[in-house]
Amino acid sequence: MTTFERTWTVRFSDTDPFGIAHYPRIIDALHETADMFMEELGFPFWEISIDHGFGLPLVEIDMEFERPMEAGDDIEISVIPTLGTRSLRFDYVARKDGEVTFTGHETRVCASKDEVSSRDIPDDLREAIEPYIEE
Repeated sequence: MTTFERTWTVRFSDTDPFGIAHYPRIIDALHETADMFMEELGFPFWEISIDHGFGLPLVEIDMEFERPMEAGDDIEISVIPTLGTRSLRFDYVARKDGEVTFTGHETRVCASKDEVSSRDIPDDLREAIEPYIEE
């Protein structure tokens, strides 16, 4: 299995008045991680609707916090994808110095650009994601 990881450095602007990273900025970090992952696969979110005629809109997101993160912390975020027939789930694990800071997931549905309906995930995207799937 191939793993996708990236480092998110918590900035002062990512923190609340107590100096702890707050959830809207963590959601931004997750979205940015998904963007980076999809770009690595060759399917950047900003191109798939134009080049492939479908999109992957977000239908669910959830997080569970284990310990606080402060400005200056380097957080390693890993993505573990799960493929459904018409949906894609990204599970996230975030760590600081090897300790889990939060976990989360988001679910995206594969949707046709020209119709208001879901569709099967295309074979080329499925093939690009498969090496990252946990067995």
